[in-house]
Amino acid sequence: MPYVTVDGETVEINGEKNVLELVRKAGIELPTFCYHSELSVYGACRMCTVEIDNVGLVAACSTPPADGMVIHTNTKRTQRLRRMVVELLLANHHRDCTTCDKNGACKLQSLAYQLGVRKVRFGERSEMLPIDDDNPSIVRDPNKCILCGDCVRVCSEIQGIGALDFAGRGADTCVTPAFGRKLGDVECVNCGQCVAVCPTGALTGKSETEAVWNALGDPSKVVVAQIAPAVRVAIGEAFGKKPGEIETGKIVAALKKIGFAKVFDTVFAADLTAVEECDEFLRRLTKRERLPQFTSCCPGWVKFAEQHYPEILDNLSTCRSPQQMFGSVVKRLYAKEMGIKPEDVFVVSIMPCTAKKFEAKRPEFIEDGVSDVDAVLSTNELGLLLKQAGIVFEELEGQAFDRPFGLTTGGGVIFGVTGGVAEAVLRTAATSLKIDLGYVDFKEVRGFQGLRDATVRLGDIELNLAVVHGLGNARKLLDAIRRGEAKYDLIEVMACPGGCVGGGGQPQPNDTESRKARGKGLYVSDKMAQLRSPGENLAVLKLYESYLDKPGSELAHGVLHTGYGPRRRISGDIKINGTRPGALDVSVCVGTGCYLRGSYDVLQTFTKLSDRDDIRGKVNLKATFCLEHCEDGVSIKVGDRIVTGVTPLNAEETFEEQVLSKLCTDRVSCLCGSGCTAKDEERTRR
Repeated sequence: MPYVTVDGETVEINGEKNVLELVRKAGIELPTFCYHSELSVYGACRMCTVEIDNVGLVAACSTPPADGMVIHTNTKRTQRLRRMVVELLLANHHRDCTTCDKNGACKLQSLAYQLGVRKVRFGERSEMLPIDDDNPSIVRDPNKCILCGDCVRVCSEIQGIGALDFAGRGADTCVTPAFGRKLGDVECVNCGQCVAVCPTGALTGKSETEAVWNALGDPSKVVVAQIAPAVRVAIGEAFGKKPGEIETGKIVAALKKIGFAKVFDTVFAADLTAVEECDEFLRRLTKRERLPQFTSCCPGWVKFAEQHYPEILDNLSTCRSPQQMFGSVVKRLYAKEMGIKPEDVFVVSIMPCTAKKFEAKRPEFIEDGVSDVDAVLSTNELGLLLKQAGIVFEELEGQAFDRPFGLTTGGGVIFGVTGGVAEAVLRTAATSLKIDLGYVDFKEVRGFQGLRDATVRLGDIELNLAVVHGLGNARKLLDAIRRGEAKYDLIEVMACPGGCVGGGGQPQPNDTESRKARGKGLYVSDKMAQLRSPGENLAVLKLYESYLDKPGSELAHGVLHTGYGPRRRISGDIKINGTRPGALDVSVCVGTGCYLRGSYDVLQTFTKLSDRDDIRGKVNLKATFCLEHCEDGVSIKVGDRIVTGVTPLNAEETFEEQVLSKLCTDRVSCLCGSGCTAKDEERTRR
């Protein structure tokens, strides 16, 4: 076996890709900022610098190991360099640590203490950039960014979106959304994976704890909570426990202690979702229409589909997510039964997900000005809420969920892990079709591989399923379907790696091992459940009997279903040559699809032509996102008319035919100022 020597200890090389992995294998935890085992190697922060004999100082994360290397991790030079790096980062970092959302959980703060940095010899940051807090899910504070690039890489490499990237050079380098816009104005899907990897307070989930405290203090409000499956196996981490420990009863007890009137289980709504989604799937399967059916539980995935693959929206299940089903049932049915106005019930969702904050504010889920869900707390926010209340979590005695939304099945519990929704639908289908398989576990759809498929038999029916988590993997699957290389009946998509257990609102470290441990906890909870199939949930059946008639009924559709439409990836326009009153508005789409088809070359041609002496001042040229129909070529908009099929080769001809002809609509009096030729007039006439 080849080996290296780390601080005098021999360590075998057994597939490790870099020196950092071997150093950690030796039991030494080198500090890092920009290194993440699930992302590409960046090697920018230099915190993991080691000294190698006959080589010198190198970044351990980006240095491949070689047989016989002698590595030193704690020489005077490496220690001095690390402290200097931390000092330089602190000098450019807004040091309001006591009021920062990441106070106590900030990696920069922790390493400054660990390395003994007690004084910063450089000046403080003088210019403060505006904080981007318009996004309903994520707050971006550029003053706390240390340019580690983790958010850039996770958004691009794992999610395949690229809503954040580096801009500028030298001292002006920064991480920013496209064109310096706010995060809510670009194609961000609110998944929060950038928040999950950010080592400082540059990216944090948008807190709603104050709104919850205000509601709890309002005597006119009946405050009820719903708790998502993945929260119960992660909240313990906020109190020093290991990932995967099931803390359901303690969460209920804690919320009751601080004033919640009722504490319900989102798993009830997950069971309800499985029943509705199964009914919808079996109807489509019988008619062989709108297949494959995609799950619609994940708001990050739904927004991704709206922005990038609007052609598949008819294939999405019309079922609301469990969060929104619960809110709808409580506001429209439960409140009426209790004799309470919907606006007087304050529904708090406790979720592992930052995208749920965005989902709760979608107009589809607001009726007569009343939101189905009033506030969404992440798992991290729940931990903070309980600490603010002085709850000693470890000493609590568990309590049961309140009825009627406390009776649940194991099928609803596993919604929180990748493959769980597909498995719950399969269990429900077996119950609905009265097929006794002798088992309820469909292990074919389980696992943490990013993209997997399975063939499952339900009696005489053979089903082809796909399960995918991480939007980068979803893009690969959808592109394969577009090319005709894959064909499925049912596809489950979760935006976050591992599913909800890896949501952007979960405690750090939110890595593969933590996600697997949380997923294992959910499967343990599933096995302990007396009822395993959502179709067996008596409380769900009672809800249909009392209010909703049957799965798929008109009443059920009104309360439990919704619809989605195409969404622009980036909001607004970019002015190219100013805005002049009375001038003709001409826009060129520079969204992803059009960009790949040459829209920047088209825009360059249009810019040159609109700057001609005879046209200048009569055209307001803009770059815009997104005019749709990009599969036909670059799209442009002239006045109110959208024109597709433009290419760099026909851009000049298109400008003449679409823009000049619009300017010269009057053949007697030329509006472009150059005097129309007979050829111009004939073209306009045509």
